[in-house]
Amino acid sequence: MVTAVRTVLGDIAPGDLGVTDAHDHLFLAVPSLAGQELDDPAAAEAEVEVFAGLGGAAVAQWTPFGLGRAAGRLPAIARATGVHVVAATGLHQAHHYDPALLDRLSRDGLAAFFVAELTEGMLDGDTPDAPRGTARAGMIKVAGGFHGLDDHARRMLTAAAEAHHATGAPIGVHHEMGTAAPDVLDLLHGRLGVPPSALLLGHLNRFPDPGLHRELAASGAFLAFDGPSRAHHATDWRLLAGLVALAEAGHLHQLLLGGDTVTATARATTGEGPGMPYLLRTLRPRLTRALGEEAATAVFRTNPARAFSARWTTP
Repeated sequence: MVTAVRTVLGDIAPGDLGVTDAHDHLFLAVPSLAGQELDDPAAAEAEVEVFAGLGGAAVAQWTPFGLGRAAGRLPAIARATGVHVVAATGLHQAHHYDPALLDRLSRDGLAAFFVAELTEGMLDGDTPDAPRGTARAGMIKVAGGFHGLDDHARRMLTAAAEAHHATGAPIGVHHEMGTAAPDVLDLLHGRLGVPPSALLLGHLNRFPDPGLHRELAASGAFLAFDGPSRAHHATDWRLLAGLVALAEAGHLHQLLLGGDTVTATARATTGEGPGMPYLLRTLRPRLTRALGEEAATAVFRTNPARAFSARWTTP
């Protein structure tokens, strides 16, 4: 077994990942954001090019299966921009999907589906009958609920744990408005044995409770903050303070930052911003002023290299 980051162009050494946007979307289409789909390859490439021009070297696309992921387009963007792209398998909350699709995937075996996308290649489309491409997912994306877990979330998290144990893949979790992270940890780590070092707990800045953040950090999991976000602007002003508080409490090396661009309007190059470039143009300098260059390097380079790497147990 070799420790590597699995990108859409192949496995790379963790140290080669570079400055990383740890949670974003190049392609995304969900019913709740109708009319704001991220479905333009040229716009996606333009956004990544600006990010690269600011020193960005990698982006993790957390868009899971069935939500306009456009897996087949990701390798071309990676080649054109020179930016590593880590893609996700997995499934989001139930309301994003046709129940018939979820039933079919469940019958066929969710964990097996995730494993195939991690080891053989992702489906290039939003149905189980789509052709399988050669680009492999490098992470699993699943979701909790608002202050709790429903039956669907438990099934998805359980399947993600099984796929992790079969492959070593990291698991990124969407927490609705930043909530239910303790429930997720209890299930994935406490009951299903996923090591905290393989867990990326997302959107925590949307529930800016410092005490809860410290409790989550004590588990050893990675804490993924994203912002600013047009969809969740209310807590943006507390983002930096939350990062500084966790760093000062000794958890600097668990922190991740991503842009989480989910609408066309939110892109910097073809929309109204702030988009991916904001991470390096604005947030990194602020983080550097608050904690120093070494800390900024940890958040943007060293931590993602560990968070997205795995000892892959299958080819």
